[in-house]
Amino acid sequence: MKKLLLSCFAACLFLFGNISQAQADSYLRVGMEAAYAPFNWTQDTNANGAVPIEGTNQYANGYDVQVAKKVAKSLNKKLLVVKTSWTGLIPALTSGKIDMIAAGMSPTEERKKEIAFSDAYYTSEPVLVVKADSKFAKAKTLDDFAGAKITAQQGVWHVNLIPQIKGVNAQTPMGDFSQMRQALSSGVIDGYISERPEAMTAENANSSFKMVSLKKGFTVNASDAAIAVGMRQDDNRINQVNTVLSTLSNKDRVALMDKMVGLQPKEKKSADAAKPSFFSQMWTIVKTNWKQFLRGTGLTLLISTIGTIVGLMIGLLIGIFRTAPKAKNKALAILQKLFGWFLNVYIEVFRGTPMIVQSMVIYYGTAQAFGISIDRTLAAIFIVSINTGAYMTEIVRGGIFAVDKGQFEAATALGFTHGQTMRKIVLPQVIRNILPATGNEFVINIKDTSVLNVISVVELYFSGNTVATQNYQYFQTFSVIAVIYFVLTFTVTRILRYIERRLDHDTYTTGANQMQVAEVKNV
Repeated sequence: MKKLLLSCFAACLFLFGNISQAQADSYLRVGMEAAYAPFNWTQDTNANGAVPIEGTNQYANGYDVQVAKKVAKSLNKKLLVVKTSWTGLIPALTSGKIDMIAAGMSPTEERKKEIAFSDAYYTSEPVLVVKADSKFAKAKTLDDFAGAKITAQQGVWHVNLIPQIKGVNAQTPMGDFSQMRQALSSGVIDGYISERPEAMTAENANSSFKMVSLKKGFTVNASDAAIAVGMRQDDNRINQVNTVLSTLSNKDRVALMDKMVGLQPKEKKSADAAKPSFFSQMWTIVKTNWKQFLRGTGLTLLISTIGTIVGLMIGLLIGIFRTAPKAKNKALAILQKLFGWFLNVYIEVFRGTPMIVQSMVIYYGTAQAFGISIDRTLAAIFIVSINTGAYMTEIVRGGIFAVDKGQFEAATALGFTHGQTMRKIVLPQVIRNILPATGNEFVINIKDTSVLNVISVVELYFSGNTVATQNYQYFQTFSVIAVIYFVLTFTVTRILRYIERRLDHDTYTTGANQMQVAEVKNV
């Protein structure tokens, strides 16, 4: 077991370890979603001036990327994009995980309290995106959207525009544009508020979408419409960034945006006149993006496997400690009690809070509060491990209590120490008894790794979402992801059931042999 854990840990360091400090110093690490074309998007090659995305074999391009390249060049650094969810951008910046934000972010007053902003490098116009065949496609004014189900991206100033529509059926803000496009395609919403470049992208990439630019539109604050580079408040390079941005005239900005609109990902049309079937579209997605799916699947299995094994070990160790007799030495007894309280706090906290919150606190919080920078993959393994450990502790405790007390008494009578009793008598039975529950935790971990996308871990869900933002075939892509998850969990379940049957068979065989030996002795 120790060799297995050491091998897995070494593999993590080799495959996903941080770049050296010398290399890190030569990069300007810029955070963005890389899923908000034409401002930023993900692609498979470095064509058209795309730059690498950290931790993947993919590249980012777009208006934000090209502006960030100019900034990086002025600082004598190479640009490295750190793909981060929208809600994680500011925590990533303030915790030092990235150097700056270039993600179509507006310098609102609320954000200025947390970070500093450069001068604007683009001014946006709010529009609405609706289905091309809906009654709202011909809307001319905001009043035409009365009764419409309208939403916007969570944490973006667009949300504040919704109340300007009289009689609107305001919907809960969504996490990103990918979710809103899915909701629009399925009819969950009638439209979402966006900016002209993104709306043009959606319209060009998917013929079922339509951008609605209103003659009598939204009232917008200048600070909201502006888009600027976000930096830490103590970063004195902001003046140099402003100098670079000042060299971009309005004509240059329009030309750059037009160029990026032309280069952005588009919906792939079939060569056949007839529209391909749903399953053939799924198969095309698999053939085109199998490397991304394979990488995401591998990382999901790595994190969930190590997390389950380490979590089981944590549960066993805590189980042994909590069943240990009270120390005879008074000082040791006090320490034992204090440590027991600490373990209780650990168990209650990690069982009582969602893993997605734990991920944000551990990955970003430790860097911001203590200056400890953890590689995101190692952080993911740590998060899953301690979360699983909290649950496994209670499972192990139940397994220990299931062992007959007479066995403890017999071991004590034979002179066994508590450690010997647990190691040689109790734990072998406990492991067999808790194997089904351990398998259940393994299956849960495979699925729960999807929440790690908030700290930009490139697991299966993250990879699938990236593919969906490239091909705009959301239902087909996530159907592929669902199938992969099912195959993983079904396979793991079957393997664990096979192990259970083998253990039951070995136990039965051992018991039968012992009975035969006893009968021979009696004869």
